[in-house]
Amino acid sequence: MAESPPVQLSADLTTANIEVNAGYSGASISVFGAVFGPSDTRSDVVVVVRGPEEPVAIARRERRAGLWLNGSPRKVGGAPGFHLTASSRALPGVADPATLRQAGAGLGSLPVEVAGGPEVTRAFIRLKTKEGLYSEDPDGVAFVDRGLFRARFDLPVSAPVGRYRVDVILFQEGRAVTRRSRDLTIEKVGVERLVSGFAHQRPWTYGSLCVLIALAAGWAASAAFRRV
Repeated sequence: MAESPPVQLSADLTTANIEVNAGYSGASISVFGAVFGPSDTRSDVVVVVRGPEEPVAIARRERRAGLWLNGSPRKVGGAPGFHLTASSRALPGVADPATLRQAGAGLGSLPVEVAGGPEVTRAFIRLKTKEGLYSEDPDGVAFVDRGLFRARFDLPVSAPVGRYRVDVILFQEGRAVTRRSRDLTIEKVGVERLVSGFAHQRPWTYGSLCVLIALAAGWAASAAFRRV
């Protein structure tokens, strides 16, 4: 008896490069693709978008001498700047938690480590979710025709610049069968790029200039009001 041909997956992005300038207000990206192979088994498609990691520290507010102050900062490890999982149905129906974690799908798969235990880690993830940087969308992938699918996700203004990875994963019978990965880049252009580069290359000079500009603006405003 002849074996069934393997299932194949094809996927791509509408754009792989986003330019950030003075008028940037976020971006919408579409993923489109197709599933080729036997159709007697239900296919689920999961799209995972992971942004660049960046140094993060959080501090819990503590009451000291009757005042609410920030406590000692705690470093966060393994936290991407952006993480979105879009799927053709709710993740519990796609695969079990262990399989999803192995595939990197869902907020439960994030390798976030925060000193202070699981409670602090969950609080950090809730904070990122509230900011729109972490999310799950159980209706984010739609099959528009036999084997053809599409997904759309939004990148907020606060999404960090850098290189992103978009993984499109095909699940069948609770197993990750295959995947396709694409790169997505968000980069600053024009004056914003020059200012950002200067700030990173010469932080002390940049900080001093900001202070001088603020002092000059304050002096100019004070002088203007004295003349009124």
